[in-house]
Amino acid sequence: MGVFVFLPLVLPLTAWPIARLAEQHLHPRTATRLLTAVAAVMAVCSTLCLALLMVVGTAQLPGNPLPDGWSDPEVRAAVPYDEVAGKAAIPALCAVVAASARALWRHGRIRRRAHQALAGLPGSAVAVLPDDVPYAYALPGGRRDRVVVTTALLDCLEPAERRALFAHERAHLADRHHRFLLAVRLAALANPFLRPLRTAVAYTAERWADETAARAVGDRRTVATAIGKAALVSRGTPVATLAGLAAPGPVPRRVAALLGPAPAVRTWPPVFTSVGLAAWGAAAGTAMSAMSSANAAVTMFLILRTATPL
Repeated sequence: MGVFVFLPLVLPLTAWPIARLAEQHLHPRTATRLLTAVAAVMAVCSTLCLALLMVVGTAQLPGNPLPDGWSDPEVRAAVPYDEVAGKAAIPALCAVVAASARALWRHGRIRRRAHQALAGLPGSAVAVLPDDVPYAYALPGGRRDRVVVTTALLDCLEPAERRALFAHERAHLADRHHRFLLAVRLAALANPFLRPLRTAVAYTAERWADETAARAVGDRRTVATAIGKAALVSRGTPVATLAGLAAPGPVPRRVAALLGPAPAVRTWPPVFTSVGLAAWGAAAGTAMSAMSSANAAVTMFLILRTATPL
């Protein structure tokens, strides 16, 4: 198994260049899907390798319930620096599991509370709240997906800008952006080196909704104006896990992108460009991470099977 068991823990560094370049050079839909896939695979691989290291570390603890053969010197010899890495993996994996469970619980609780707050309103696709605080967000799940907006925000927008607002929020719901955001959030919790990808996906998901709204409205400048006004009068969504028109982040970059031409739709960037090389580097890092974790898992399985008496 050797050092291969450690590679998935650091290979997310190979995705840092594409995390930045994808925001600038790829269509937001392509960038969101690509970065989410890379983050999810690398997070699974690094978590698997932490689990393999934990097996070695746990087997060394006195009174552990594992078979005696699992603490055999030959088993520990398969993992470099087993004394340090094996034991350090135990609290690390526990922290990953606890943080992921807490994030999932909080995500579900926020959505449940949001749906409960709308229980007394008509069951339409748009819920308009009489609130002096201007905000809007897309609320998935429940009996149906809903767009939530306050009267304070609607009063600040012109009719065409309101159409842009609703088109933006419906795009979040139709393309299931909350799933991408949750996936990269969990990936960043599993491996801190994946945090740049989480930040990038939070931006590209908003840009994806911006472009969808621009096509629906037929006027990119109107969407840009709606985003600028919403950002000036509101502070984003009530909670960070909900996607919305005025989500926190680089709003000036979103407005500038909408004032320019629509991005070209490509399934993969050209090879001999900076973003193309970065994409292939991220793909190679992801493939190496998957192969390294698979090699370590198979090797550990064979060693433990041999060390365990029948």
